[in-house]
Amino acid sequence: MGIERIRGRTQPLSIDLSVIIVSWNVRDLLRRCLVSLSSVSPEAPNLQTEIIVVDNGSTDGSVELVRDEFPQVILIANPDNIGFPAGNNQGIRTAQGRYLLLLNPDTEVIGDALNTLVRYVDTHPDVGLVGPQLLHSDGQVQSSRRRFPTRATLFFESTWLKPLAPSSVLRRYYVLDQPDDAVLDVDWVTGAAMFARREVIAQVGGMDEGFFMYSEELDWCRRIKAAGWRVVYYPAAQIVHHVGKSSEQAVPARHINFHRSKIRYARKYHGRITATLLRLFLLASYGWQFGLELVKGALGHKRQLRRQRARAYWQVLKSGL
Repeated sequence: MGIERIRGRTQPLSIDLSVIIVSWNVRDLLRRCLVSLSSVSPEAPNLQTEIIVVDNGSTDGSVELVRDEFPQVILIANPDNIGFPAGNNQGIRTAQGRYLLLLNPDTEVIGDALNTLVRYVDTHPDVGLVGPQLLHSDGQVQSSRRRFPTRATLFFESTWLKPLAPSSVLRRYYVLDQPDDAVLDVDWVTGAAMFARREVIAQVGGMDEGFFMYSEELDWCRRIKAAGWRVVYYPAAQIVHHVGKSSEQAVPARHINFHRSKIRYARKYHGRITATLLRLFLLASYGWQFGLELVKGALGHKRQLRRQRARAYWQVLKSGL
């Protein structure tokens, strides 16, 4: 691993904001993200910002892109993929800002979003972490605010039981009872864009590196709230999020990492029995889906698709979660 800074760079005495981007094999999207960050708002020209890219072993030329086209960016080039929480923690340790924005590489900052976030947190000293409003590529609002999952939520959300879930369970979890344009105190926000105070991180620590990917932001926000800070969804700041472009490259790994993280969260906050039951339920559901795909393929229904899905589900089953 190496840490690179622009040659001859003069470090400001006080940096307002450190933007930390953990990236893996999304070179073109990373370029768009960095371009969106390069514009300085005329309304706040004195905002001192540094950008830190943590590359997790990309093989698509992402490191060379940052070196060649964005020499002002601080680059941490890891030889391997160490995971999303560990990568963010590297960036946090390097950062000099009084505020930190953890930002996905498949995002684009809209307009004055950074200054809007700084101004809001400057005037709300009890707010520890803020999630801006996320938008899909087509401009539609993306679901990004959440309440903490109950035991029921863990079994229904993102499993084959989801269509059977009582409406109250997922409506509560996804905060569907509140308008998209309202400033809200929430339990947690999704990890594509999280704006945090340095004091909060000094108090609760960085992300739990026991999560490789997924649920780390849920765990982090839970610890932040437990320490007495507010977590706020703030739609006046907007960021486009082109969802899941890194995880799309490794579908079996995405399934495995998502559910392993869910099980880890369940063990951490709901106990070993809940975590064990959840693990067995998930393995049984993947076993059922694996068998179903084999039968459909044998009957000649979309055989290529059925083979792909069966291979992915078999990898999950082999992992044991």
